Amino acid sequence: MSISSTALHDLSIAQLAAKLKAREVSSVEAAQHFLARAKSHEDLGAYVHINEDVTLAQAKAADAAIAAGSNAPLAGVPIAHKDLFVTKDFPTTAASKMLTGYQSPFDATMVAKLADAGCVTLGKLNLDEFAMGSANENSSIGKVLNPWDKTRVPGGSSGGSAAAIAARLAPGATGTDTGGSIRQPASFCGVTGIKPTYGRASRYGMIAFASSLDQAGPMAKTAEDCALMLSAMCGPDADRDSTSLETPAEDFSAQLNNSIAGLRIGIPKEFFGEGLSADVRAAIDATLKEYEKLGAKLVPITLPRTELSIPVYYIIAPAEASSNLSRFDGVKFGHRAKEYTDLLDMYKKTRAEGFGDEVKRRIMIGTYVLSHGYYDAYYLQAQKIRRMIADDFQAAFKECDVIAGPSAPTVAWKLGGKSDPLANYLADIFTLPASLAGLPGMSVPAGFGEGGMPVGLQLIGNYFQEARLLNAAHKLQEATDFHLRQPAGLSK
Repeated sequence: MSISSTALHDLSIAQLAAKLKAREVSSVEAAQHFLARAKSHEDLGAYVHINEDVTLAQAKAADAAIAAGSNAPLAGVPIAHKDLFVTKDFPTTAASKMLTGYQSPFDATMVAKLADAGCVTLGKLNLDEFAMGSANENSSIGKVLNPWDKTRVPGGSSGGSAAAIAARLAPGATGTDTGGSIRQPASFCGVTGIKPTYGRASRYGMIAFASSLDQAGPMAKTAEDCALMLSAMCGPDADRDSTSLETPAEDFSAQLNNSIAGLRIGIPKEFFGEGLSADVRAAIDATLKEYEKLGAKLVPITLPRTELSIPVYYIIAPAEASSNLSRFDGVKFGHRAKEYTDLLDMYKKTRAEGFGDEVKRRIMIGTYVLSHGYYDAYYLQAQKIRRMIADDFQAAFKECDVIAGPSAPTVAWKLGGKSDPLANYLADIFTLPASLAGLPGMSVPAGFGEGGMPVGLQLIGNYFQEARLLNAAHKLQEATDFHLRQPAGLSK
């Protein structure tokens, strides 16, 4: 029995895994199909590195494992990785000139874990340089276009991951989320993405931006798919990642079908004030009514320091970035200036040539807030407010089980529409608080707004409550079809 290859890209990961296991389709067929789609939609700019020989060799090995009776949950399923995770079989550039042609001698823990679960790697996906950006316009390799409207941004920094899933160029992908870099592009492209509790997923082999905030997570069409991927990604990695928690791996699929009757959904008034566009609000309100139909209760709550999350984040994250990115100096790996007079001149020229404008901006801000005389005034103050933001969430969770609101204040804007860096920063207002508190958060497709563009509902849970979030998202997706809709003109 065979399946029409044209339908392969419409299958969820769960459906594809079942067909692979039943040997109704081979991993090689699936990989070839998605590679062909990636090639025919190159104009979207989603992929930055593809190596068909590597992918097909992995797929052949997966087919052999399935034939031998492999129990791997994702055996033969093709996925793609954000180009922030190092991979020994593909270059890793973090979309920066600084790392042009860099080939890692090892795989990131996330890559290795998903390979152990049976996944086949299709290639590496575009992003904002070093994951710094909200629109995927900061990539040195080229912009990513939103498959729903190619004149608009896909969101960032995991824009390549979101666009690839929306355009059906991969059934699932890894992303990273520092201040919203999984949730906001998932919202802009109409896909599902989840950032787990900080420390749940190993950061080893993930190029660091802000070490106290960066977290890996999955992106896919459905909450069920995200649960399958996240189950493979989480678990302790204490030997290699000092920020990794000792919390054991968990099967996030086990609670997907639990009833959500009586679930208390907190609605923070700060997420529904001025700044939220009317079209996004209408979509979010309609989705919250769906939850009420499913038996959930909406509870008004307050997160009083929401507005402070922007200045706090844009002090702490650049401070950590300036420290982390000091290793890129032209000495050991990556770009090195061709002409220089001495070591200091080499450092200066290498960094001036290798980093893009936004990365330089954040390094300079970070260096400034860590400098003598400003450390106490800015950095320490920001850390104190960060603690208060975390406390606000704990107070809110006494009243509710999950928190809901928009993932972003607007739908995806036009390419070049926010050339002012500050305008980009302000667009992260709803995702930053959960990041600063280290809480799990996800974005779920919740309808459409201006120009027929997708809107995402953000769900935030308390620490280690990923299963509850995924269950709430899954129940919504059983009652609505927003996650199944796809951009026009991409069926072939």
